[in-house]
Amino acid sequence: MGIKVAVIGVGNCVSALIQGIEFYRNKTEVDAVGLMHWDIGGYKPGDIDVVAAFDIDCRKVNKDLSEAIFEKPNCTTVFYPNIPKYNVTVSMGKVLDGVSKHMESYKDDYTFRVSSEREATKEDIVRILRESKAEILLN
Repeated sequence: MGIKVAVIGVGNCVSALIQGIEFYRNKTEVDAVGLMHWDIGGYKPGDIDVVAAFDIDCRKVNKDLSEAIFEKPNCTTVFYPNIPKYNVTVSMGKVLDGVSKHMESYKDDYTFRVSSEREATKEDIVRILRESKAEILLN
């Protein structure tokens, strides 16, 4: 039984997290170079299941999470490009703190582009979290 995780913001940290989960998924403790702890409370890296995701960027919303983690403006190092399809569609989130005015003049690769999708309501987010059976929400 895995740990069901939902993520808010499909940025560089989530990209690295998912790449790491997949990189270590079929390894053993002997192969786990780079991890401080292979087993925490009986759970190993491959036991993490990302079951829901939210973002506001038009390049990520409505895409499978496996694709969205590599979209701009993400710029994290790609160390494991062969991410299997997750069957988790990135849902539109809430534009809570907005996008800084000065970022409007940045090139697309370096700024957020807010999706034209309807902004999620609290009820939308709660429904998605319940339907996904997420146990942990990472922001």
